[in-house]
Amino acid sequence: MSDADFRPRTKTEIKTQRPRLHKVILVNDDYTPREFVVMVLKAEFRMNESQAYRVMLTAHQRGVCVVAVFARDIAETKATRATEMARSQGYPLLFTTEPEE
Repeated sequence: MSDADFRPRTKTEIKTQRPRLHKVILVNDDYTPREFVVMVLKAEFRMNESQAYRVMLTAHQRGVCVVAVFARDIAETKATRATEMARSQGYPLLFTTEPEE
């Protein structure tokens, strides 16, 4: 046996950073009916009736509300789809995204 057989083996671990998460934000407006906002939240973000209503009401009272947090591409896709759903019905409802701190 050589000396090489008795040396401790070291393992190199590669640490990958988790991708930064992004918040999907519902922006309140004075034109989109509450029922429509709730319907969009249920359809795109898979919320139940009471969750969707609470999010809509929070946005209505505070001007904005964080809807959910996802990886960047998922957040952007969901925000775009939800906004386009409203635009297709003639509503100015807006969903945006921003990085989570």
